Amino acid sequence: MQVQTEKRIELIDITGSVRKYLADSRIENGICVISTKHTTTSIMVNENEQGLVSDIMQLLEKLVPAHAGYLHDRIDNNADAHLKATLLGSSETIPVVNGELLLGTWQSIFLAEFDGPRAREINVTVIGK
Repeated sequence: MQVQTEKRIELIDITGSVRKYLADSRIENGICVISTKHTTTSIMVNENEQGLVSDIMQLLEKLVPAHAGYLHDRIDNNADAHLKATLLGSSETIPVVNGELLLGTWQSIFLAEFDGPRAREINVTVIGK
């Protein structure tokens, strides 16, 4: 799945696209693994509420501020992006039951972009019966 990000740092809800991949797979029960191939992006699950999305972004900026003297900045000037992605991880695994993602009422799947804007590739793998 291709995602075009628009900002340097943003959270993009990809739940609908993942649900489409699941429906196309015709898998009824199993698991769905969503992963990113990029070292400056992450996959995460949380609530898609604008205040919370802003809170998450502010927390990550406080934990890993840009241009804080990181050694990697000598190469690409994006060490904070790598470090934020490391904190969140590159994949999520979600159970599939009766052809549906087993997400909570308020849960959404996000691509977290930390070094955009860029074209990003997300892998969705569905395993089961």
